[in-house]
Amino acid sequence: MKILVTGSAGFIGYYLSKYLLESGAMVLGIDNFNTYYSPELKKARNDVLESYNGYTSLKVDLSDRQLVDSAFSSFEPAIVCHLAAQAGVRYSLQNPYTYQKSNLEAFVNLLEAAKRSRIKRFVYASSSSVYGGNTKMPYSEDDPVNTPISLYAATKRANELMAYTYTHLWNMQTIGLRFFTVHGAMGRPDMAYWSFVENILRSEPIRVFNYGKNKRDFTYIDDIIAGLNNALFIDGLAPYEIINLGNNTPVELMEFIGTLEDLLGKKAVMEMVEPQPGDVAATYADIEKARRKLNFAPITDLRTGLEVFVNWYQSNPELTEKVRAFRRSYAP
Repeated sequence: MKILVTGSAGFIGYYLSKYLLESGAMVLGIDNFNTYYSPELKKARNDVLESYNGYTSLKVDLSDRQLVDSAFSSFEPAIVCHLAAQAGVRYSLQNPYTYQKSNLEAFVNLLEAAKRSRIKRFVYASSSSVYGGNTKMPYSEDDPVNTPISLYAATKRANELMAYTYTHLWNMQTIGLRFFTVHGAMGRPDMAYWSFVENILRSEPIRVFNYGKNKRDFTYIDDIIAGLNNALFIDGLAPYEIINLGNNTPVELMEFIGTLEDLLGKKAVMEMVEPQPGDVAATYADIEKARRKLNFAPITDLRTGLEVFVNWYQSNPELTEKVRAFRRSYAP
C-alpha cells in the first residue's frame, strides 16, 4: 500500500514511516527540513528512512499548493497521514505567521489534494493543547475546546474544524489524533526531556516553569505509533473521528526532573520561574475512546521511556552536540 506521510523527518513522522516501511508499505515522506530545531537531527532520521527500498523523500513546503498537488499526482497515495506542523506553544507567541502558513495553509492544501485524489482515509495530528485551560480532568473528546490559550492550540483546533467540513461536504474520512507530550529517542530538542538532560549533564541551570507544579501526560513514542498505525488501518471508525492518544498517567514536573536526576546520577541546577504565557497547568488524557476504537493500550511508564532517551542521548554525542551547537548559535 502507498502511504503519504508528512513531517517524515520529524519525531513522530520518522517513527511512523519506519514502522510502515518495516511492515511492507511504500512511503512517500514529505518534509521541509526547516530550522525550528537542528536540521542535522532531521537529516539523521531521514538517512535511516532512505535505507529502505520502499521510501521516497521529498523536500516540500506544504504551503506551496502546486508542489503538494504534484506529489499527490505522481505518488498516488491510498492513505494520508499528516504529521507536519509548526510545533511549539511558546514559539507561537513571537512567530504567529509561521503557524498561519505551516498549520493552516498547508492543511487546506492537503485536504484539497486528498479530496481530488479520493483518498480513503486522512489521518492527522491534533494536540492536547486544544483543551486550553480546561480544569476538568481527565480531558475527554467530548469536552468543550472553544477556548485555546495559544495560537498553536488555535491552529490545531482549526484543523479539526476544517477536517469536519471536508468530511461533511466531500465524504472524506478524517481521523484527528490529539497527542499528549510524546517522548523517546531521537525526539524533539525543544521538549523539556531533551533540554533538561543536556543541561543537567553540563551542570547548567534548567528553567522550571510554574515552579515545577505543571503536570504532563508523558506518552512514549512506541505507544503512540501503535495507536497511530491502527488509526490508519483499523476497521469500524466513523467518517469523522477525534481521539486522544495519551498515557493516562499525568506526572508532576518535579517528579519528572527527579527521574532524570536518578537516571543521570546527577542533580539538576534549577531556576524556578513563573508560568509561561500559553502553557497549561496540566494535561491528562481520557483514553477510553482510544481503547475502544483503536485497541490502544499504552504500556511504557515514564521512567522506562526516559531511560531509553538518556541511553540514546549519551550514545550519540556527535549528533547531540550538533543539535546543541545549533540551538546556541541560531535564533529562529
